[in-house]
Amino acid sequence: MRMTVLAMAVLALSTGAVYAQASGGASFGDSTSGQTLGKLVADGYEIKAAVPNGAKYVVFLQKENKAYACEFVTLSSSRCGEIR
Repeated sequence: MRMTVLAMAVLALSTGAVYAQASGGASFGDSTSGQTLGKLVADGYEIKAAVPNGAKYVVFLQKENKAYACEFVTLSSSRCGEIR
């Protein structure tokens, strides 16, 4: 239940971030791979899991054979990197 609520919250936040990026607003997150959580969700990546990491959360996304892990630094800032 908590995982479902978290996934829905992440999706809601990333949807708003995609709108902000498209409209020239603030960017959603820093990125180590040139990707942000909002861009990944907009590109069709699915959230597969979200796990707590201390006071932060790590969200795992996958599309076909590629996967990313995004760590929330703050509520509106994340770092994403490709999992190889």
